[in-house]
Amino acid sequence: MREALIKADYTVDGVLEVLGPLAYAALARSESVPALRATGGGSPVETLIRLFLLQQTVDRKAVEAALPVADCLAAGLVTVDGDQVRAAIDIRPYGDDDGHDWYLVSDLSGGLHAQGQGHPVREDHVLGVGGASTTLAQLTIRERFGSALDVGTGGGVQALHLSTHVGRVVGTDRNPRALKLAKLTQQLSGVEPFDLREGSLFEPVGGERFDLIVSNPPFVISPDNAAQGGRFVYRDSGLPADEVCRQLVADAHEHLTEGGWCQVLANWLHVDGVDWRERVAGWVRETGCDAWVVQREAQDPAEYVELWLRDSGEYGTPDYPRRYDAWLDYFEQQRVSAIGFGWITLHNAGSESPLMRLEEISHPVEQPLGPHIPSWFARHDFLRDVDDDELMRRRLAVAPDVRWEQVARPTYESGGGWASESSRISQQEGFMRSADIDAVGAAVVGGADGETPLGEILDAVGERYGIDGRSLRAGAVEAVRGLVEDGYLFPVE
Repeated sequence: MREALIKADYTVDGVLEVLGPLAYAALARSESVPALRATGGGSPVETLIRLFLLQQTVDRKAVEAALPVADCLAAGLVTVDGDQVRAAIDIRPYGDDDGHDWYLVSDLSGGLHAQGQGHPVREDHVLGVGGASTTLAQLTIRERFGSALDVGTGGGVQALHLSTHVGRVVGTDRNPRALKLAKLTQQLSGVEPFDLREGSLFEPVGGERFDLIVSNPPFVISPDNAAQGGRFVYRDSGLPADEVCRQLVADAHEHLTEGGWCQVLANWLHVDGVDWRERVAGWVRETGCDAWVVQREAQDPAEYVELWLRDSGEYGTPDYPRRYDAWLDYFEQQRVSAIGFGWITLHNAGSESPLMRLEEISHPVEQPLGPHIPSWFARHDFLRDVDDDELMRRRLAVAPDVRWEQVARPTYESGGGWASESSRISQQEGFMRSADIDAVGAAVVGGADGETPLGEILDAVGERYGIDGRSLRAGAVEAVRGLVEDGYLFPVE
């Protein structure tokens, strides 16, 4: 089957070449009309696009020119009605920045707008690649590891990425259908077999430890979890509120090797009268790991309900108003003002004073962020291990992507000239932070050449601006630590 798909040029590049950028982008929005217009030529790749990506009924002779139909029928990949063939599952080309040609297997989405589909998905539905899974893939650290665990593997998208840099990949899921499709994903993609195990969270790996744990869990917070144990396995954990994320994070350290990493996507509740940071801090405080929690967005309850009712194909159905109303009732009873989405990274560094930072980063970032994660923890390790006096003796360098920007307005007082309105430093890569900075701070950052000790830089800047060097050292130390924390400056060994 893999050979037939590649021979037909049913690959990421092959599909893009046929569809063109307009139809390709429209298909990503679940709009199929441009793609239908682009695939009328009858070639094998056009036939497969129509069969699997557009979920069209296709003439059997056309499919047989691309695939062994009898074998596909026996394997449950297609259904046949006379001379017509339909896809039974979604098989789509998938790749990474290193040019791998993989195939991701999932259930049919039922969401292509041109077909008028909108029926609810099956309870054991296996989701394809989406925004959350892409976020986790780009967030994951891609260093070489001996072992990795994908908790809630679904169709196997994270396991595919892990296979490129991990010796042994274990995937767990409580949905047997997900494990079946994940195995198909592995086989069609031609990668080393995944060790796939059925069970919830860490149950299938009791007593085992891994160098890397990743998880895009069923984190959706809904009344169905509490009342029915969850309706859709891919999104509902069967645990109340945000308990599945709490349990996953709280127990992860028991399955991490020394120096191991855990990276999890999560939802958490914003409860009236309680800072979300306080709630989530309780999840990570007892792990003994260094922890970095980032909230990317917070949705109000109505936005959240609409998102997930559309996701399950229930928008516009007769039951939609009742489910919407019941969900809002549940949030009111729980005193929920918003639902946060973000990621949690744990590092089992064995520190006696574990780091814990919780923050909101809602501005755009540059993916992938995976390469930036270890350096963030390394900078915080450095700051934790050096006191203020030692910091003055250390050499710092400004990150190469940092820019200093000034905005000024013309002034006509005292003979004219320019008056500064703002002064900021910003990052052009990674987390793309920006911050206000005055001329003295900009001079300190600009002077961080990686060769001169920080104390000498501060003395020189103080002399230039008429500031006592001792006073500047005392006043600047916290600001410098903040610049290192956020990646504007980094230590040079």
